[in-house]
Amino acid sequence: MSTNHLTPLRGTSGRRPASVRRRWASAFVLAAGALLASAAQAYQYGPFTLTGFLKYDATRSNNACPNCQLFPGALKDEPWSDTLVPGTHYGAQTASLVQVQPWLGLHFNLGHGFKLDGLLSQRWQGGKPVFPGFLFERSITLRHEDYGSLQIGAMTTRGWSLADYPFGTDIGMSYIWGSSGAGYGILTGALRYTSRVFDFLDGDLVLEATYDRGNTAFKINKPSFVEYWMQYRRGDLSLDGVIQNTRNGTPSAFAQGPFTGLTPFPADDAKLGSSGQSMAMLMARYDLTSSIRLSAGVRRNRWSGAYAVITTYSPTASQWNDMFNVCWNSDVPSCANNPGYPATSTDWILGARYTMGRWAFFSGMTYLGTAATDNPSPRAQSSAHNSALFNTLGVAYNPTPRIQFSATGGMVRFGQVGRAPMSMASNSQFTNADARLTRNGNYLTLEALYTF
Repeated sequence: MSTNHLTPLRGTSGRRPASVRRRWASAFVLAAGALLASAAQAYQYGPFTLTGFLKYDATRSNNACPNCQLFPGALKDEPWSDTLVPGTHYGAQTASLVQVQPWLGLHFNLGHGFKLDGLLSQRWQGGKPVFPGFLFERSITLRHEDYGSLQIGAMTTRGWSLADYPFGTDIGMSYIWGSSGAGYGILTGALRYTSRVFDFLDGDLVLEATYDRGNTAFKINKPSFVEYWMQYRRGDLSLDGVIQNTRNGTPSAFAQGPFTGLTPFPADDAKLGSSGQSMAMLMARYDLTSSIRLSAGVRRNRWSGAYAVITTYSPTASQWNDMFNVCWNSDVPSCANNPGYPATSTDWILGARYTMGRWAFFSGMTYLGTAATDNPSPRAQSSAHNSALFNTLGVAYNPTPRIQFSATGGMVRFGQVGRAPMSMASNSQFTNADARLTRNGNYLTLEALYTF
């Protein structure tokens, strides 16, 4: 289960402004009371099971400026996204959100060690699907303890889901670590094979491979997604390794986004050039004692870059594709065709969690590193040379096994004032502090979570 915040795909910040900005603490208490009044149980009827979560949180952040960008829907790579509204105030902001996600399962025992499972799930935020037109889960899985499992359908990737939960969630970094970098998070029609558990080096090893064709209506720039996952457990040590290698998905640095095609419109196919991106990640957790868990991870990102192309021309408003790391001809005259340039970066994460009865205390640190690119554009170099260091310190309380209240304080410090680092999808993602306006940002999040 993952309960992170979401960033819309087209260049907005991760938290929408609350419709009511005052009395945010009172709203949190009311939501918490509603959760306490809920019946904390999963539901089962014959072969059907229903599980899920309901979450409310409220965040107070400084150095936020939700209305600073003159064209709010502009992508980070589009030069008109740099235009800020003169004199617009930035400062403290309160934002809140409600998320709910149920999982409807269907389970059959076929005999001879075979089991058949079905899963259907969707996530809503503010009463609307997080990604309109996409389900988080719609799959069928055939399992056998000796042969492993074969799953087909819509599903989440390991690169996002494991980074988000449990790895990032344990240390208050689920959104920051899970939704940054060059990965993808949701697959629409994938085939996944997961091996049985092997005995390996006095531990347990699981191997997995996933393939997805994305939007098959693209015939020239055909999408392809391949992911490999390895998990090794030995005693108190757990290692997860993930590799994603993709072609012709939507160019982005939003690792929770769906893998589909270069744009949402297959009619754009002949107008576009091929592009790709990939990432390799290793995450480790070690239980130092029964109460202390240490976490560490590293991720390598690679983007091929994507040319900026007008897909639909209009004298008043032209439609552009989803580009990445572009050298615009308005910045460098030699970049006549607005080419996209390759880029690579490395991100790191560290954290610790201490559990004491119903209480847990945690701290995390994520570093989104500078990027290497030959893009001569000053705009691109501003993003490539920037970095971001995030820190969290928090406490969680579980009055019952299914109810949790938590408070998380966080900060970000950018390497410089300018466009946000390459691993961030927008200039104000994660904390609402805009890298173009300030190097620092702080926030406090209060959260109530109910699972069933």
